[in-house]
Amino acid sequence: MILLDRVSKTYSKGGKPSLDRISLHVEPKEFVILVGQSGAGKTTLMRLLTREEKQTSGKIIVGGIDYDKLKDKEIPLLRRKIGVVFQDFKLLPNKSVFENVAFALEMVGSSNNEIKNTIPKVLDIVNLVGKEGSMPMELSGGERQRVAIARAIVRQPKILIADEPTGNLDPKHAWDVIKILEKINRFGTTVLLTTHNQDIVNKLKRRVVTVKEGKIVSDRAHAGYKI
Repeated sequence: MILLDRVSKTYSKGGKPSLDRISLHVEPKEFVILVGQSGAGKTTLMRLLTREEKQTSGKIIVGGIDYDKLKDKEIPLLRRKIGVVFQDFKLLPNKSVFENVAFALEMVGSSNNEIKNTIPKVLDIVNLVGKEGSMPMELSGGERQRVAIARAIVRQPKILIADEPTGNLDPKHAWDVIKILEKINRFGTTVLLTTHNQDIVNKLKRRVVTVKEGKIVSDRAHAGYKI
């Protein structure tokens, strides 16, 4: 599903690489946690996967798509296969829960009928039935993050990237979000989670990939993690 072979990324000529010849293989339907200190290279890796940045060297293949052969006009199609959730939600403040999620479908030309049929099912997955008409400011932080997750999965991506999705949440709401990610993974979506939360990493007992100074220094199944 995700293959990186000796991938490097350097932002300035002669500068220190943000990623230094990293190799990583993530199987379909896997749940992988990416950990490391700020500046370790986690965000750069995410930006390469969504093709917001191009690697300086090495090979990236995601969902059978070779990024070396990817044309600019094909990037929107790639991004439909990859859902992304951020720490700061990125919701549209003047749109309701329903409208925020619908926006992702409107952007790809879905019909009104398809939108009406799809969104209730997605809101059920993230436990937000009954909140369709609520505005973002009327929701808790955890609820807002679940709206963001609903928007990220409404197009049924093969991969979900969750970049510090619990960073702004208290422990209870953080675990609500993690449980939703686990549910989505059980439905068959590959999940790549970055987090600084040591408690979440240790309790999930999933595969943990540790990045340090642009290199993968550890890749262990069912591993814990110490900051």
